[in-house]
Amino acid sequence: NMLLNKAKSLPHEPGCYLMRKEQKVIYIGKAKDLCKRVQSYFNLSAKSLKTQVLVSHISDFDFLLSDSEVEALITENILIKKHTPRYNIRLRDDKSYPYVVVNKNEPFSRPLLIREVTDKKGRQIFGPFVAGSNIKEVLRILIKLFKLRDCSLSEMKRRQEPCILHQMQQCSAPCRDLIDETTYGKQLALACSFFEQQESAVLEYLQEQMYDKALCEEFELAAIYRDSYKVLDDFRIFYKKQKIDLDSEIKSIDIFGYYIGDHEVEVVVKMIRHGKILVNQNFSFVHSELQSMEQQLQAFVIQYYLNFSGELPSRTLVDLPNIKKDELVLFFKSQHASVNVIKQINKYSGLLTLASRDACEQQKVRLKNQGGFLAGLNKLQELLSLAERPEILECYDIAIWQGASPAASQIVFENGQAVKQKYRHYHLQVLDEGNNDFAMMREVLSRRLAYGDLPDVFVVDGGIGQMNIFREVLKLHEISIPVVGIAKSKEKGDFKAEAVVKSEERLFIAGRSNPYILKNNMSLFRILTQMRDEAHRFSRRLHHKEENKRVFHSQLDDIPHIGPRIKRRILKNLQGPLEDLIQKEVYQIMDELRVSVKVAKSLKDFFLPK
Repeated sequence: NMLLNKAKSLPHEPGCYLMRKEQKVIYIGKAKDLCKRVQSYFNLSAKSLKTQVLVSHISDFDFLLSDSEVEALITENILIKKHTPRYNIRLRDDKSYPYVVVNKNEPFSRPLLIREVTDKKGRQIFGPFVAGSNIKEVLRILIKLFKLRDCSLSEMKRRQEPCILHQMQQCSAPCRDLIDETTYGKQLALACSFFEQQESAVLEYLQEQMYDKALCEEFELAAIYRDSYKVLDDFRIFYKKQKIDLDSEIKSIDIFGYYIGDHEVEVVVKMIRHGKILVNQNFSFVHSELQSMEQQLQAFVIQYYLNFSGELPSRTLVDLPNIKKDELVLFFKSQHASVNVIKQINKYSGLLTLASRDACEQQKVRLKNQGGFLAGLNKLQELLSLAERPEILECYDIAIWQGASPAASQIVFENGQAVKQKYRHYHLQVLDEGNNDFAMMREVLSRRLAYGDLPDVFVVDGGIGQMNIFREVLKLHEISIPVVGIAKSKEKGDFKAEAVVKSEERLFIAGRSNPYILKNNMSLFRILTQMRDEAHRFSRRLHHKEENKRVFHSQLDDIPHIGPRIKRRILKNLQGPLEDLIQKEVYQIMDELRVSVKVAKSLKDFFLPK
């Protein structure tokens, strides 16, 4: 065995190993002794089914040496974050929470609401803020109250005159130097103090403004300040209710609770800052037979903080009996953070129990209401008689009408979730004979197969005919990946009785006499119908765009006042079918296509009935 011989030549030192299928990294692990660990994959000893499947896909492996096992642990998780290997645990977060970010590197900085933040130098980050806190409205009020810049940096630099917000006394107009940077900075600092547990200064300022306007009999402005005060005070009360009893010394801590289900592990992270529970985040990942549960949970904690942005805790509490506490401490040190890792303290045992119970209930509710993606993929594995559960599915759809502007879409789902960065559009050749599904499918698949890294299952929009075309193309390329087709069946009702026409989603499988009715497994139904609908949307978007370009381009040549530059602008900004321009006013055409009055009138006149 070539791989076993290569493994025997590895050094007896700590490090990481990367298992590859062709050029794709499919698994990353760490070891105290690389030689012994990697050999264990390729020797004849008994291995779990998942390990056997993994080994069957390995065509080669690489390795990286580390100075210690701890360094290998950190390197392993950095590599997992970079490569997202198929056989390592994949975290799924149920939601992302907004942060308020102030970029001090910009002149006249402004507070922004951002969901994905990076902790870069010069950035001040507040949050995260949970649903129900009304953070959007709070931020809007603070920006107006302290007359902060609300436009982008490029807009501010381009502006020749103060905008209407300055005229409404809602912006101090730093764009025209109507306020100096020092004074503006004081206003910004006062606004930000509201998020630094110093709400009283802002609320007092609002009260003063409200009373002053009332005394001056400017009652409408006084009412605006009154309503703003209520919104900010409700925000303060919302977080005050979540106050918990902590030591005066420890008001910043993350608590990890987990629940191990039949197929998935649910993790709840309670984030406490300044003595308040800010966030209760839910994550889940699939069991891996390649690592112990302690290793998987420890890997989760490290991956969580590798993706973390914002204020780190002073302590992290984890309920893992066999966790290597020193490894986590050294990990935090490698991130230049001094976080004290503790396994359990009686003082927090109630919170820890609550987090674990919450994780259990979260999984129950999620699986009951969503069906869980595993239920659907397990059913697909059963229907196709596969050795392992399919994780990566690709769906294809071709959009064409009367042989014009044919286009195709490729939709990719991994573990029941859309991976939009892997979506692809295909511009197809216009064929002399018009519609030819086989020729077009052959073109799409030939181009797709050249990239490698193929899925576990191909999904085709259509019934037996489309599925068989797909299978024939795969057979030409000597590829044995299962193909399924998804299509609706319609039962015509009694139209005299105004009965509703019913449609039923069916799954066509090679070698099966009758299609599988998808409503029998709602989890699989959701995954496949969502893929099919995404494929429709994606292919038709490109088809309509190309068709508009093709039709519109030839007609633009005959319209006065339109040169090459204006033509490109029109083609770029055109939305919807060409015929819609007939129904629009001149100002609407100007706004949509970003053209002058003269060009808009020429377009309008050209398309009006002669």
